[in-house]
Amino acid sequence: MSERRIGFIGTGIMGAPLVGHLLRGGCRVTVHSRTRAKAEPLLVQGATWADTPAGAAAEIDVLFVMVTDTPDVEQVLFGENGAAAVLPRGTVVVDLSTISPSGTRSIAARLAEQGVDFLDAPVTGGDVGARNATLTILVGGRAEAFDRVRPLLEQLGRRIVHVGPSGAGQALKACNQVLCAVNLMGVCEALLLARSAGIAPEVLIDALSAGAGGSWALANYGPRMAAGDMAPGFMVKLQQKDLRIVQEAGQAAGVVMPATALAQQMFRSVEARPGGGELGTQAMITAYRHLCGNGDEQPTRPSHRT
Repeated sequence: MSERRIGFIGTGIMGAPLVGHLLRGGCRVTVHSRTRAKAEPLLVQGATWADTPAGAAAEIDVLFVMVTDTPDVEQVLFGENGAAAVLPRGTVVVDLSTISPSGTRSIAARLAEQGVDFLDAPVTGGDVGARNATLTILVGGRAEAFDRVRPLLEQLGRRIVHVGPSGAGQALKACNQVLCAVNLMGVCEALLLARSAGIAPEVLIDALSAGAGGSWALANYGPRMAAGDMAPGFMVKLQQKDLRIVQEAGQAAGVVMPATALAQQMFRSVEARPGGGELGTQAMITAYRHLCGNGDEQPTRPSHRT
């Protein structure tokens, strides 16, 4: 499997380190991204550049896609110079993006007509998980296609779960995003309450991370909040896109999610400030600080994490 020919579309904060893992695993990888500069370090490592999505999809066995939203996936597959036009019969397309479950099922049906399998495989674990190959990957689609690409997915993540049929991976990722958003509110409120009592954030994080109140958000975003580090591992604007997908799914199913709606409003407050959408999701605490009258505290904004 490691010698297979791989196409990879999307080499941003998450995609670039994943391509690196595939290259180090011995794969031959052709990459395409909207901005070639983002792919340059990968070309130095041995990847091949393609000028179009179709160029990345020619003469390959597996195509990975990691872009922003449902329309973006549709564009790179079915738009001008799209990958679908040249995908060989028997190819597996693995979509690592977070998009809508209904959109996923539609794309899978279109590709199935030409003998191509489509797996929705959204990831969780953030930029740290991408760099360290410790992501959780939630996969929907045919079990036979999943079995074919599992060895590749194991180069990218630590926990690989076949959830069910097409769209199931995206549905479970939506559940994950609910937990991320709501947990983040708890971290913000706990840190601010501790501060009001004269307790340093470092003490709270160290004392509570291993207990019943601990969470990934507290352990990973708590220190960044305390340091005023709002560099994006995952941008506010992308979290908002995910929460829109969550709310659409909830509305279709008749599920009431008031906590998720509140998280959206807190992120919207961050987005309302210049450049707020480009900050990491830990910047939610800046919205809380404004509500508490501490809006004069400006976070630092270092360059994107690599």
